[in-house]
Amino acid sequence: MLLYGEHRRELSGGERSTTNQRMELTAAIEAIRALRRPCHVRIHSDSAYLVNAFQRGWVQRWQANGWRTAAGKAVENQDLWRELLWVMRPHRVDWVKVAGHAGDVWNERADQLARAAVPSDPGPDGA
Repeated sequence: MLLYGEHRRELSGGERSTTNQRMELTAAIEAIRALRRPCHVRIHSDSAYLVNAFQRGWVQRWQANGWRTAAGKAVENQDLWRELLWVMRPHRVDWVKVAGHAGDVWNERADQLARAAVPSDPGPDGA
């Protein structure tokens, strides 16, 4: 969801066979892509995975380590992290962690949009 003054634009989408982390990253990517010009934005998320990666410097360390974690493992969702960094380039992005399911009106609305966008299960025969 994008908010600017009195304006509000809601975006949503879904993917089959994915993870919550991939959808959190995808949501941030698509929100930033929706910006029409370079902006200073605050992204509020209940995803510690997403917010901590920037607030705690994980992304910078992963890049410096050739996209490896401190334990030497390949960073998961590397494709989306790289894409997120690319779309962020013209913008100044501040990351804000909000508590999930704690009454934050915009976080609750984002959760509603996310649930509504979950693709329905086609069943075993694909219909």
